[in-house]
Amino acid sequence: MDTQENPVSDAAALPDLEPAARRITALLGPVDDSRLAGPTPCPDYAVRELLGHLTGLATAFRDAARKDLGASTAVSPDAALPVLDDDWREVLPRRLDELATAWRSPDAWTGMTRAGGVELPGEVAGAVALNELLVHGWDLARSTGQPYAAGEAELRSCEALLAPAEEGPDGAAAAESADTADTADGSDSLFGVPVAVPDDAPLLDRVIALSGRRPDWRPGG
Repeated sequence: MDTQENPVSDAAALPDLEPAARRITALLGPVDDSRLAGPTPCPDYAVRELLGHLTGLATAFRDAARKDLGASTAVSPDAALPVLDDDWREVLPRRLDELATAWRSPDAWTGMTRAGGVELPGEVAGAVALNELLVHGWDLARSTGQPYAAGEAELRSCEALLAPAEEGPDGAAAAESADTADTADGSDSLFGVPVAVPDDAPLLDRVIALSGRRPDWRPGG
């Protein structure tokens, strides 16, 4: 019998998506209707579309964790501009909570699943989901003039996902995983070329820069 421990099966070692999900929920209160047309760091998105994207990705990655592969996991997020439904204030917090709960299951991180119409390993899908929550949470905070902070473990996970693949024997595999993650989360439109920042910049700024955003972005700036 193979007694070697599988780290993915150890629930205590799994990334926790709840803090990132809860941060987004906490940002929603000040977002009144007058803010919905405001700009965001995503060039094609106003706040309205960003909220619609968050609702869609929360649903898709919840279902990816559950291996409930249907319409929500089949469509690329950049196929069309997201539509924000009138009940988003009730639906989005609920979807975020369901997403965080679904990824607490060790089974979510094993086997294959699908997101954005792309088949990918569960552990990659979980990392992409965390990255989506963290980066788009920052987008929403900056767009609506609210503070934003994230934990080091979350930031390190996103940094590993967004950083260019290192050269070496595992370089091809790393590049393939990064390409799959980019396709799954719609990075062609929502994540751009990394922005240069000083080596001693805060970790959050470095992660945001890796996602193609200027860490000093402000509406109208």
